[in-house]
Amino acid sequence: MSSRPDILLITLDQFRGDSLAAVGHPCVRTPNLDALAADGVLFRNHYANCAPCSPARASLLTGLYQMNHRVCRNGTPLDARHATVATEARAVGYDPLLFGYTDQSIDPRGVPADDPRLRTYEGIAPGFAVHTDMAEPSPLWREWLAARGVDLGSGVHDVFRPRGSGRPPAGPHREPPAFDADSTETAFLTDRMIEHLSARDGAAGPTFLHVSQIRPHPPFVVPAPYNTLIDPAATPRPVRAASREAEAAQHPYLAWELGRIRLSSYVYEAPGLGADMSDEAVATMRATYYGMIAEVDAQVGRAVGFLKRTGRYDRTMIVVTSDHGEMLGDHRLLGKCGYFDAAYHIPLIVKPAGGTPTPGRVVEAFTEAVDLTPTVLEAVGAAVPPAMDGRSLMPFLQGGTPSTWRDAVHWEYDFREIGSTDIEDRLGLTVDTAQLAVLRDRDFKYVHFTGLPPLLFDLRRDPGELENRAQDPDYASIRADYAGRMLSWRMAHADRTLTGWSLVTPGGPTHVAPDRSGW
Repeated sequence: MSSRPDILLITLDQFRGDSLAAVGHPCVRTPNLDALAADGVLFRNHYANCAPCSPARASLLTGLYQMNHRVCRNGTPLDARHATVATEARAVGYDPLLFGYTDQSIDPRGVPADDPRLRTYEGIAPGFAVHTDMAEPSPLWREWLAARGVDLGSGVHDVFRPRGSGRPPAGPHREPPAFDADSTETAFLTDRMIEHLSARDGAAGPTFLHVSQIRPHPPFVVPAPYNTLIDPAATPRPVRAASREAEAAQHPYLAWELGRIRLSSYVYEAPGLGADMSDEAVATMRATYYGMIAEVDAQVGRAVGFLKRTGRYDRTMIVVTSDHGEMLGDHRLLGKCGYFDAAYHIPLIVKPAGGTPTPGRVVEAFTEAVDLTPTVLEAVGAAVPPAMDGRSLMPFLQGGTPSTWRDAVHWEYDFREIGSTDIEDRLGLTVDTAQLAVLRDRDFKYVHFTGLPPLLFDLRRDPGELENRAQDPDYASIRADYAGRMLSWRMAHADRTLTGWSLVTPGGPTHVAPDRSGW
């Protein structure tokens, strides 16, 4: 096998880390992802470093924590000075090609004021060439649907309306949309990837493809047979308090979120708040979501099957992960927000080029999205820039275990709303104090808010994160210890672009590589 592997980086949007059969989910069906894990390495405790989409993908593609890349919300520009997995792979001879989207707003400095890229948050991360742009509302997919005779409707979301229904259901449902299972966005993008690779037969040089799939991102709807694949009665019950009021009592920030998440953002034209869904409605939504996962799994299977049939599989490093998770009714929330595990725990499967000496290995160590870029860069023979916060997972892929590794995971969430005074009016926060940071290990989770009281969860006694112990005198020393650890983590990961250099040593300029040994 060539020392220069092909790279296939697949992201599945809003995919919960518990939603794989390979990790013991009771009803989800993921045979293709499970088979890939059996050939590679499954990282069971993998976490996003921020949310929503733009910040999460910024961390994944730059290897930087949010406190360093500073993509705070969808629409916050990515500073042009930051390296990405694509810029560094391109520097060593790869041509990173995007199928989908990266949700990175362009740095507005240095571009004309009338540049159309300044009107969208769904720009392309530096270093990627674009094969198929799937920025919403995905016009290429919609044109393809129309050519196949699908009625798109008059509104931008009408393609997701229940098929044959005179009016939308009043809440979560399992009705199929206007298009069939061969016409999903996932199928369309998989077709484009296969067509591209087929056209490259005999072409010189390794490939680097980033296939960024939109599903199982809302709206929660999926064609037959996936819409009825999962029985709602078989889905796990949500982890939540007995009422919205009881849930809101945990923290002022949580109360604010519970009053603003509209169900219509997740289910076609559904009225009301997500926080007020019944157990039956949540079960129906979950069954649909798991059906969406099965549809995505089938398309991953198509892509992997093509690689195998054409002799590419062995020489390809395949990475499958997500940008962030999905609350899916836990704590009466929907989407990706706040501090709960469900929004940040995500899947990670890596099948190295040439295989691994430990196929089917399940790594229990904590890993983070920032680790992906250093891992891929090591695989392609590119240096990892000193500023990057992540650490290569290659030792795990090669059958070993690093002598030092992090004992906790960290994530950040910035809930500022540019152009709105809602945060200031309801929570008394300024734009730059509307943020939180999380330190989570196997025993405790500490949540630090810039302008609000902290939270502390004893995960050994309360894995559902229902009881805040931050003000409990019996936990005072633990809270202080975790606050100190949070500060140490942030200090250790301040920007290191040039901090390893010294120009005043007797022998001239000296450079020391950053220490990534345990943080």
